[in-house]
Amino acid sequence: MKSKGRGRGVFTKERIASGTRIETSPVLVLSYDDTAIADKTKLHNYIFLWGARETRSCIALGYCSIYNHSYDPNCIYEMDFEAETMSIITRREIKKGEELFINYNGDPENTNPVWFDVRKK
Repeated sequence: MKSKGRGRGVFTKERIASGTRIETSPVLVLSYDDTAIADKTKLHNYIFLWGARETRSCIALGYCSIYNHSYDPNCIYEMDFEAETMSIITRREIKKGEELFINYNGDPENTNPVWFDVRKK
């Protein structure tokens, strides 16, 4: 759905318990060279750094690439480099109708600046 001031977002239709795996989606892994190209396009806003050294990136399928950012996210994401998947998991109970957020920095406690002005929830 539309997220006020944020474009698209992912919202719940029902209450979701803490620790629930919302989705596990396959990813398309981009090489180092393809990542450099994607970074110069609109895809920059939808890719995630990939690999132990983060020298590549990925485009997550499913809804993973449209969860909005928060420095106090209600979800985390996990990457499985071997299976080439990305999962979204709740950090706390989520209320019906609530928007789901992840921290784009990977760690829910990381408050390092991201590449855009962050809108408060």
